Amino acid sequence: MASRFGHAPSMRGWRLKEGGSGAAGRVGARIVMSVEIWLEAERDQLVLWVPVALACGITAWLLLADVAAWTVFLLLAGGTALAGLAMPGGGRAARAVAVFAGLAALGCGLIWARAERVAAPVLARTTVATFEARVVKVDPLPARALVRVVLVPDAGTGATLPPRIRVNIADADVPARLAPGARIALRARLMPPADAAVPGGYSFARTAWFQGLGATGKALPGIRVVQAAPVTRDGLAGVRARMSAHIQARLPGAAGGFATALATGDQGALPLEDAEAMRRSGLAHLLSVSGLHVTAVVAATMLIVLRLLALSPWAALRLPLPLIAAAGGAGMGVAYTLLTGAEVPTIRSCVAAMLVLAGIAIGREAVTLRLVAAGALFVLLLWPEAVAGASFQLSFAAVASIVAFAEWPVARRLSAPSEAGLGWRWGRALLMLLATGIVVEIALMPIALYHFHKAGLYGAAANIVAIPLTTFVIMPAEAVALVLDAVGLGRPVWWIAGLATDALLWLARAVAAAPGSVQALPAMPDGAYAAMVAGGLWIALWRTWVRRLGLVPLVLGAVWALATPAPDLLVTGDGRHLALRGDDVSLALLRPRAGDYVRSLLGENAGVSDEAIEFESVAGGACSADLCVADIVRGGRTWRLLATRSAYLVEIGEMNRACGAADIVVSDRYLPRTCRPRWLRADRGLLARTGGLAIDLERGAVRTVRQAGDAHPWVPAVVVRKRYGRRGAGRFGQRAAVWSGGTARPRDSERRSGRVISNDVERPGR
Repeated sequence: MASRFGHAPSMRGWRLKEGGSGAAGRVGARIVMSVEIWLEAERDQLVLWVPVALACGITAWLLLADVAAWTVFLLLAGGTALAGLAMPGGGRAARAVAVFAGLAALGCGLIWARAERVAAPVLARTTVATFEARVVKVDPLPARALVRVVLVPDAGTGATLPPRIRVNIADADVPARLAPGARIALRARLMPPADAAVPGGYSFARTAWFQGLGATGKALPGIRVVQAAPVTRDGLAGVRARMSAHIQARLPGAAGGFATALATGDQGALPLEDAEAMRRSGLAHLLSVSGLHVTAVVAATMLIVLRLLALSPWAALRLPLPLIAAAGGAGMGVAYTLLTGAEVPTIRSCVAAMLVLAGIAIGREAVTLRLVAAGALFVLLLWPEAVAGASFQLSFAAVASIVAFAEWPVARRLSAPSEAGLGWRWGRALLMLLATGIVVEIALMPIALYHFHKAGLYGAAANIVAIPLTTFVIMPAEAVALVLDAVGLGRPVWWIAGLATDALLWLARAVAAAPGSVQALPAMPDGAYAAMVAGGLWIALWRTWVRRLGLVPLVLGAVWALATPAPDLLVTGDGRHLALRGDDVSLALLRPRAGDYVRSLLGENAGVSDEAIEFESVAGGACSADLCVADIVRGGRTWRLLATRSAYLVEIGEMNRACGAADIVVSDRYLPRTCRPRWLRADRGLLARTGGLAIDLERGAVRTVRQAGDAHPWVPAVVVRKRYGRRGAGRFGQRAAVWSGGTARPRDSERRSGRVISNDVERPGR
């Protein structure tokens, strides 16, 4: 076998040495030879790992805590790349390692440089400010009865504000002539962009940093337009707004919201309950303008241009009609991308469509994994932070799984042309569609569970109906109706589009309401998710039998995620909200008036889909107006929880006695140094450093939102309150009581063995 590859490009100058190194050396040489033979067989697939290597470097920067760790990673990756280039023999394995490590270093450097390049001031604390500002962007959200605007505050208006902020305005307070380019005067309650409330939650602070947003908030009544927007500032934003309003006027209600999302990318008009039904039924991808929508627009444009030009015999005989149709499709694809706001999934899909059209123009196979890799590489080079977003991951996972499955021999046989009867051909097509839907659901489920902590189980079946209905009925009908509206003849076509859209929404609601339609899972460990992603990529990107080895990390990651216990306690970063998970998989909330967002957030991260109950309803729980206590049996012992839930101070003697009798104390305010629980005191001082907490009492483990010493630019610097004093800040601000094996230690041992809490809390004696 070695001689068969002896003249291959990757094997030149490489020789298997049998002697001089003993048995171990010969075994090692044969392993290296086997790897070289395998990589030679997979040489066409190696380029697909280029965006993966880049994404690994970007992810490393996001996960590692500080400048020292980032620098070490760059040095290690760079050193590995140089070592691979310096290895004797010049084999393909050494070059592959060198290129992968070099690209990982490049990815780390790219995201680091971009984080520094977009740096902008961030509001330090919550404030109420009166100021004037220029309107940059206006996003109506009719389903939530508000308008979201991005503002650039004027300098010298009496308030020191970040250069770019985002504010929500209630519909009743929206002034006339509010448009991009206008200047408005307003009073608003502003706050810094919020970090993840609990471990595993969504960090808007990171997203806001790369968007240049330094504050978010809510405008108070009394907004007025100081200067109207110039007419020349209308542009695509104005076209998008007018088209959205026009569609919603033709199709009121949920149907209009869905149709608006397809045409302009604006999802704000879709009612929240219908948006949730789309997510639970596995149809949420239809709301985000991506590959399906861009492909439909480009293909429809090419078909129309080709058929119209073919009507002319002169054009059919003398002009390259496929090239002209491809150019028309490319132009329409770019226009559609710009019209829908040019979000990352749309840009990726547009780039992929351009590459497909280029492949058609030069006579090459258009839809391949190389095309997907090129689109991913384009996005990562321009927006490296996108790798952490659910949109990027879901989009590329769906497309890559479809293309990879289509390249499998079994799928090729199913989709190959056949001279069989019409029924057999339709049956094969339906089977191929069902199999593709199942593959996509399997590929997307880990991503959905990691980011949203729940995934639809019937999505494959629902998509068999929803995708053709959207692609071949709703989108064409909507496009024709918009064109006919120019001459006042679009109403009948809008009726057809409305019927089809109502049918799609009915399907989403029915699937979402079906028993067992959604699988909920607590926040999974990063390592489990990384193992599943690595296994999926290994299976999708290789072509030889080695791809089967990807099942090992995939299965291990899935078992790890499923075996991860749900936290017993969830505490939000501000300390105001606490969720206690009961033995009957119920969730009890500290504050009964918590809003829907908080209830959904805590329920998803705890892996509970049922409605939360009041704290007093849990076994062993009791509350007064100011304090709540609960006795929780876990790990062979009873834990006493004490939490404050009002803004009123408790008499210090009473508070000290309650703290001394408790194992865990949670509060949204600073507690006195004399409040000394047996195990953990999570007050405002501690939570300001750690962020939200997820506590597993069975194992005595605590996970936090923030890492110790996290130096990412969107992580706020925490100021220690002076009244704590140095000793108090050290013990109660940065250090928590010690736990080991689920048993609280005495205070003397606690004083000697305190550890700093991090995402994976280090236990004493480790």
